Amino acid sequence: MKSKGLYRFSQFISLLLGARVFVLSFFTFTLYVSTFFLFNQEESLRNFVFDIKVNGIIFCSVLSIAAGGIINQFYDWDKDSVERPLRVRLQSFVSQKHFLYTYLFLNALSLVVALFLSYRIFFFFLFYQFVIWFYSHKLSKIAVVNNLTYVALTLYPFSGMLVYYQHFSVRIMAMAVFLFLILWEVDVMKDVLTQRSDKIFNYCTLPIVIGKRGTQVVLLLLLLLNAATAVFIYYADYIQQAGVLSIYFLVSAGVLLLSMIPIFSFNRKNIFWLMNLLRFWIFIGVLAMFLDGVIPLLKTFL
Repeated sequence: MKSKGLYRFSQFISLLLGARVFVLSFFTFTLYVSTFFLFNQEESLRNFVFDIKVNGIIFCSVLSIAAGGIINQFYDWDKDSVERPLRVRLQSFVSQKHFLYTYLFLNALSLVVALFLSYRIFFFFLFYQFVIWFYSHKLSKIAVVNNLTYVALTLYPFSGMLVYYQHFSVRIMAMAVFLFLILWEVDVMKDVLTQRSDKIFNYCTLPIVIGKRGTQVVLLLLLLLNAATAVFIYYADYIQQAGVLSIYFLVSAGVLLLSMIPIFSFNRKNIFWLMNLLRFWIFIGVLAMFLDGVIPLLKTFL
């Protein structure tokens, strides 16, 4: 009985890993923070919390991304067995058939909720789920297309919230470019680290196509453009109203320029640490956005 309970618990952990629950938790927090403090300009906190459409869109986004994580690991199973053997071992407690059932259930639930909200939201997520599947099935093996599609899919739910609130500005577009570039850099670095397994399983990635020197040049150009975007956002913010977020972008310019140094050595260890530094820096950016929005709210109560 005890061993059966342990096995069930192992299956539960396998499903959580397949759905990438930790990434989902951060993504959910980021969606709420960006939606309320960046896209929403008029709605009060109380109305926002009880807004059925906003919560419904975020719920559908989370379900679709969870399903996407499952279908991606289904197609990448052989590759992950080389690159992430521990995770594959943990996920092996659940059969691939049950992973597929979970994938279909999450997508179906997302579409049912979306249809309840509106037919436009339904088609928004139907398209999203199709592209996620197509990315996992085909696009992930095509150089450059894989990176651009991955980044676009990551930002897609945010574009939905932006369209919902109809709040377009140069500042928001510049912040989208900033995040797009940093996610692109991270994905290219991931491809650098997985070159061996990519070659074995016929994944055509940028480092394989253009080699070490070409990848170095691409990453250096992306980091430089990313730093320039950060400076632009800082000055745009500073002219209007300097806050925590504007300080984040100023520091980001320095972080990105310094990140160019390890690219010259281009060894696996440096690329690994740099990739995780940039991931952590995205997390810091979300916290900065949160504080930038919370501090003015607190001042109104003091």
